[in-house]
Amino acid sequence: MPRQNIATGTPWEPIVGYSRAVRIGNHISVSGTTATGPDGQIIGIGDAYAQTVQIIKNLESALHRAGAGLKDVIRTRIFVTNIAEWEKIGKAHGEFFGEIRPATSMVEVSRLISPEILLEIEADAIVEE
Repeated sequence: MPRQNIATGTPWEPIVGYSRAVRIGNHISVSGTTATGPDGQIIGIGDAYAQTVQIIKNLESALHRAGAGLKDVIRTRIFVTNIAEWEKIGKAHGEFFGEIRPATSMVEVSRLISPEILLEIEADAIVEE
C-alpha cells in the first residue's frame, strides 16, 4: 500500500523527522497536536478549554488533508500537564466528538515541549476506501 505523509510546513517537522499525519490505505494517524495557530503561536495560553478547541480544529485540518474528517476518528489520546483540568478538556472534546464517540485516553504528563502548552492530542482514523 502506498504511504502518504502529510506535512503542515512547520520548520520542526523536517528537523525532528515526523509528519503531521500519515495515511496508509484507509488508516490515518495524526501526530501529537498542540493549540498552534496559523502564525505558529499558541492559542489560549492558560486556558485548557480553548487549547483543546484549537487542537481539535488542527486535527480536523490534518485529517482533511489526508482525505478524512472528525467523523472517521476511532481513537484519541490526550496528554495533559494538569489532570485537574480534565473537565474543561473533556467538555471541548465532547463538543466535537460527542456523537462520534472514539475510544480515548487522558493521561497526565510531567510537561510538554513548551510551558504554554497545556495538552497535546493524537488521533487515529479509518476511512472507507
